[in-house]
Amino acid sequence: MFGIILITLCTLMHIYVFRCAASVPFVAKHIPLKILIGTGIFLWVLFIFGRLVGHNGKGVWAWLLELSGMNWMAILFLLFVFLLAADLVTLFGILFPRIVPLLRGWALLAGIVLSGIAFYQGLRPPIIQKYETVLPGLPDNMDGTVIVGLSDIHLGSLLGKRWLKDRIDQIEEQQPDLVVLLGDTFEGHGKIEDELIETFKQLSAPLGVFAVSGNHEFYGKVGMRLFDNASFKLLQNRWEEVKPGLIIAGVDDLTITRRNSHGFDPVQQALKDRPPGATILLSHTPWDTIKAAKGGVGLMLCGHTHGGQIWPFGYLVRCFYPLLEGRYIVKGMTVIVSRGAGTWGPRMRLWRPGEILHITLHAQQRPKDGI
Repeated sequence: MFGIILITLCTLMHIYVFRCAASVPFVAKHIPLKILIGTGIFLWVLFIFGRLVGHNGKGVWAWLLELSGMNWMAILFLLFVFLLAADLVTLFGILFPRIVPLLRGWALLAGIVLSGIAFYQGLRPPIIQKYETVLPGLPDNMDGTVIVGLSDIHLGSLLGKRWLKDRIDQIEEQQPDLVVLLGDTFEGHGKIEDELIETFKQLSAPLGVFAVSGNHEFYGKVGMRLFDNASFKLLQNRWEEVKPGLIIAGVDDLTITRRNSHGFDPVQQALKDRPPGATILLSHTPWDTIKAAKGGVGLMLCGHTHGGQIWPFGYLVRCFYPLLEGRYIVKGMTVIVSRGAGTWGPRMRLWRPGEILHITLHAQQRPKDGI
């Protein structure tokens, strides 16, 4: 269903963008209409093949096909947004009809320029996003504990072994006490290469590596092999005591659970019968935060939203996920939503850089640090 909706929307955007482009004087003067229509059809086919063929294929050609098709989808989105903004300003030509072609020309130029910026930003390594937070109930001897969180890596045909190794190096530089994987570790389509799992085995931390599943882990369940073969502790609606006084709990992706739950409450199950102490909850999707806070969770770590990934797509994402990115306080509980380290679909980001979380835990308020 998602694929059908995506293809339908992109088809409509193709029609709108190329129809508008045909009205721009510069385009009409230098590009024959047949060439313009042919280009539109070619790019539409490229998107379809990138989505349906390249996404599930292997090898250089599949990689090129997916990269080209998905990046064109992002470029198309930016062109559509700016052209639509220009048309809304003029009420689709009712107001100032003479300047409509000129505005559309500038809109096309803005979309192209921002697409180039987005491609550059999408290829940059994720930044290290640092937070300091008080965790109620944390034993004094664990003050200063460092957690590094990695979300939405989306390993697959576009992001592979080399990219993963660089991210592990980044994590090791932070000298974490604890590492958490917040879901969508794998893209979820196609075969998982053994070399990716072997590379992942290099990731370790003194207090362990804990993980929860994202929605992409359920697409064929191909990503579950990682947790079977590496020494990562997969928290599927359960908790573990890291050390006396520190409990880490995790839930399966809430979007998947909500579709198939039949009344099952994963947050309640994950927190059930845990010992006293500070509690951290890992949830790929930033939902059920009030429920977690009422359950005694002091810190909730999430991902899934990508922060919108490509501005201004985040405004639409926020309609479904009000906690889009960054730090929030919900009923006294700290919630941190990561933009993710990788990308979904296009290898592009606009004003929403990828990130790796670096979180320092404190046992009590420290006014000097402003925590």
